[in-house]
Amino acid sequence: MTITRTSNTITTRDGTTIYFTDWGHGPVVTFSHGWPLNGDAWEDQMMFLAEKGFRVIAHDRRGHGRSSKTWHGNHMNDYADDLAQLIEALDLHNITMVGHSTGGGEVARYIGRHGSDRVKKAVLVGAVPPQMVKSPTNPGGLPMDVFDGIRNGVQSDRSQFFKDLSAPFYGFNRDGAKTSQGLRDNFWLQGMQCSIRAAYECVKQFSETDFTEDLKKMDIPTLLVHGSDDQIVPIDAAARRAVEFLPQGRLVVYEGAPHGLPSTHKDRLNADLLEFLRS
Repeated sequence: MTITRTSNTITTRDGTTIYFTDWGHGPVVTFSHGWPLNGDAWEDQMMFLAEKGFRVIAHDRRGHGRSSKTWHGNHMNDYADDLAQLIEALDLHNITMVGHSTGGGEVARYIGRHGSDRVKKAVLVGAVPPQMVKSPTNPGGLPMDVFDGIRNGVQSDRSQFFKDLSAPFYGFNRDGAKTSQGLRDNFWLQGMQCSIRAAYECVKQFSETDFTEDLKKMDIPTLLVHGSDDQIVPIDAAARRAVEFLPQGRLVVYEGAPHGLPSTHKDRLNADLLEFLRS
């Protein structure tokens, strides 16, 4: 089966419909979103960069947002292959790939599986590589019961679970934090657009996948941005380790920033992205 496309979707070779937003003209920047969100999580960065002369493209991962709610294929390899087919269908080259959280893993796995021939640079924001779960080879990771708790939350009452999760995601549970109820509501809305199957299955993918070898293959300039107060993907087990494996990696730490920094620290991230893109 060949890849087919419309103005806002492609149908992959296995028949999955992948929805994408494509704005602007100029050098290409692709965006891969975190769990359990969709491409709209990047709207602040996309609008900013499109106005600065870039073509920005964000897709909804399979099972998420407006893409097909597939039963099968909720695997990191499939996520990366879906992205590869989107890039092929749109005939994109000299891309800067940006990924947040699980999306950072998707970017790394894309390059690990498909190489960097079409990729110029990469940005990993609050990203999950090299591996989240604690193991003999990753002693600084989080224990498995953390991820079992997430799966239980998804199964038992995912609507309430997403409402509760939005607080630490954006750091609104910290003393003195100024809470945006609208931002929390948007997190819940995007989360509920994800199928329960995809939300459940993706937990294993973002927590247990080992991206070490993928990072070693990222032979392009790579910027890592991570909040020092990330309660979802702690920086010590993620970015501080990931940068050690990247051939051309550079880490920028946002002091006190939470996991959802593309929203809470959007002005700073936008400026850093623009500088990196123009460098």
